[in-house]
Amino acid sequence: MSILLLLIAVLLALAFVPNPVEPLTGVTDVQALRALKESVDPVTITPTSFLYSWDFNVDPCDSSGSFLGVLCSFPLDNSSSRVIAIGLDDAGYDGFLSPLIGNLTELVTIDLTRNKFRGPLPESIVNLRQLTKLLISENLFTGQIPDGITKLKLLQEADLSYNHFSGNVPAKIAVLRSLNRLILSNNALSGRLPDMSGLWQLSALDVSSNNLYGNIPRLPLNLKTLVMSHNVFSGHISPVKHLQKLLVLDVSDNRMSGRVLRQVMTLSSLVRLNVSRNHFTALDPIDFPGIETHLQSLDANDNQLRGHLPGSLAGLENLTSLDLSHNYLSGSIPMEYGAKLGRPWKYLYLNDNFLQGNLPPQLAAGGEDGIRGSLANNCLRCSTTVRLCRGGQRPHAVCAAQRRRW
Repeated sequence: MSILLLLIAVLLALAFVPNPVEPLTGVTDVQALRALKESVDPVTITPTSFLYSWDFNVDPCDSSGSFLGVLCSFPLDNSSSRVIAIGLDDAGYDGFLSPLIGNLTELVTIDLTRNKFRGPLPESIVNLRQLTKLLISENLFTGQIPDGITKLKLLQEADLSYNHFSGNVPAKIAVLRSLNRLILSNNALSGRLPDMSGLWQLSALDVSSNNLYGNIPRLPLNLKTLVMSHNVFSGHISPVKHLQKLLVLDVSDNRMSGRVLRQVMTLSSLVRLNVSRNHFTALDPIDFPGIETHLQSLDANDNQLRGHLPGSLAGLENLTSLDLSHNYLSGSIPMEYGAKLGRPWKYLYLNDNFLQGNLPPQLAAGGEDGIRGSLANNCLRCSTTVRLCRGGQRPHAVCAAQRRRW
């Protein structure tokens, strides 16, 4: 009897023991998060940082106040929750990105911006097939951009700028048809830029401050921002003339040559054009009947522009900033330029050319209030009482000799 009573008591006690709760977060996801934290120098994980809140004694997807920067999915069935976003703060984390990041196969966003992650980008990112945002700018990543990035067919935004990536831009980058923004600036990338015309949804492309060379390739027609400055691109600017949605075009500090085409300067949406520090020899004249432009800023300084100042630039109704300094321009300043000072021109730099003659009346009368710029280092009849003339003029013989050379 006593044995029977003891057995009943044990059964009753077991009836009130709660069943163990299954972890909410998938095991492989937890492993990936743990590896990410362990790959960071603990000295850089301060008490106020997101990573400090990653306490693996609790479930990452079922915690309050822990795992800051982590978002999870919560399936309606009994399947495990998955990590879908990692967004770390800019606490200066110093470490590596573990290859186990590839375990997070449901990851949609990863943002490690403004930290000190170093080493190569793991090849395992090829497993992140749901990824739409890859934001790792302002870190210390090195090595080549993995070719596996071209497998991420849902990728919409990739910002790899301000790192130390080297080698070529992946040749098949144009297969990423969902890509809207591609920012690769301030790295050590080299080689030719591949054909990008297949990226039909791309609106922003920035490859500035690299070592890229060759001609401008075919580009997607929906581009609104194109920045290719501080590279070694050569050839003509003509491939850009078809980009009718372009708002910003910057090809400064390259080795491009030929003429700056009228079709580029009058692109219907273009607001800012920078072709400075190249080898361009002329700005095409612009015919205005029927042409509506939105160009506000034109910078063509430090080229090899020759001939007279194009008076037709005064017909660009929205232009507020013009820089044609450090060229080989000659002749007089068109009277139309004087009429534009302050209405709406706010910036006018014509210094370091070979201009001659009198100033437009508006300038000679000191009507440059509120205008920034310079007319120095020409051969103009330019009084020192005119602020834009400060800095002096060349001897007239210098401009005459230059004119004979042409």
